[in-house]
Amino acid sequence: MHMKWRGLLSLSLSLLILGGCGANKQEGTVTGQTNASSYIQPVEQSTAAPQATTNSPNPSPASQGEGGDALPAGPITALRLADFDKGWIGGNGWIAGTDNSGASWGYQYKGTGEVTQIFALNDRQAWATVKMESTSKTVGGPLKLLHTTNGGISWEESGSVPNEGFLHFVSEKVGLSGSALTSDGGKTWKERNVPEGVTGEPYFNNSDYGWAVTTSDGNVMVKRTKDGGKSWDTVMSRKLESELNGAVIRSGGKPDVWVELIGDSGMTQTSYSLFHSSDGGSQWTTVIANSSAGGGPAPGFPIGDASGPRNEGTGPGALYVVDAKTAVMGGVCSACDEPNTFGWTRDGGATWHNSADKLAGYGAQLLGFANADHGWWLLNDMETPSVLYTTEDGGETWKRRFEFAMSADSRR
Repeated sequence: MHMKWRGLLSLSLSLLILGGCGANKQEGTVTGQTNASSYIQPVEQSTAAPQATTNSPNPSPASQGEGGDALPAGPITALRLADFDKGWIGGNGWIAGTDNSGASWGYQYKGTGEVTQIFALNDRQAWATVKMESTSKTVGGPLKLLHTTNGGISWEESGSVPNEGFLHFVSEKVGLSGSALTSDGGKTWKERNVPEGVTGEPYFNNSDYGWAVTTSDGNVMVKRTKDGGKSWDTVMSRKLESELNGAVIRSGGKPDVWVELIGDSGMTQTSYSLFHSSDGGSQWTTVIANSSAGGGPAPGFPIGDASGPRNEGTGPGALYVVDAKTAVMGGVCSACDEPNTFGWTRDGGATWHNSADKLAGYGAQLLGFANADHGWWLLNDMETPSVLYTTEDGGETWKRRFEFAMSADSRR
């Protein structure tokens, strides 16, 4: 049954899921308590759908029917940690929270539209982007922006986001998404200048310091600005053997940068590379160089060059940068029975390690880490429930923490 989804896996994992435009204010309301006693408990493995009520002090999960809301239902489209215990997930029309590392969940927001990204500044301040149905076919935004100042007890609409870049706030008022900057909590945004030929979304650490990947004349270049985009300097350049099909930029803090380059695909394989600089681009470390028979050489490497560490799998999964020393990344193998693999570095990319664990799920991966040791890994699937796993040893081993309900659409 899974074979029909395997061809879609590489594409689904490469998409940056972000979303939509306004809804009425009434939709930003609290629909569940935030204390642990009212949270939904995890699903036990069973051949029959478990039943329960939601008014008992320790409710067991109820089946997720048409309009039912007892258990968060997949696919899960957004995840973020405040710390290892506290975090949020989002899906189609809802946000749910946990304060016990995902062992139980409670709805905090009900509305319309797909929650496509959540960012937490701390355990009180968090934001979520929502793609509304009216703009679901529009690539690039704008997206409705929700904000909580009380750890999720209430979520209120606070503005919009003009693009589908990586949303991150550096204070309650100052946030960045791609080339856009807000200084008033999302009410208004200003665009930063970016160089020509950008692949993927640019990334700004703050109002001045930013990064972008460009291509020109068969070369890929990483560019840096220190003046808010007024001028850009090339800090890395490599020859491409084939077309660059994507780029992801993340940072462990100024002047740190991690750059993932996504190359060609073929035979369910995608080639990609990951580079790291901790000094503003003066020196670079090759963290991952995954060439493949179907996708060709890893971007920035010549044909036949097998040097560089490898991440498990035949294509890239989710990337999460913890700090200037630590980055973690999933791998995918769409032709495998257990397609999800996991790797990490804790020394700035000098070495790369792969977990022996291989996990099921043919949908998008979502990763979140509180520190180098403690993290969450959420794996989606179109035919089976989404599952949350947790680690306390940096990803060497993963424990099954929570199984979510199937959405009504998935069960049809």
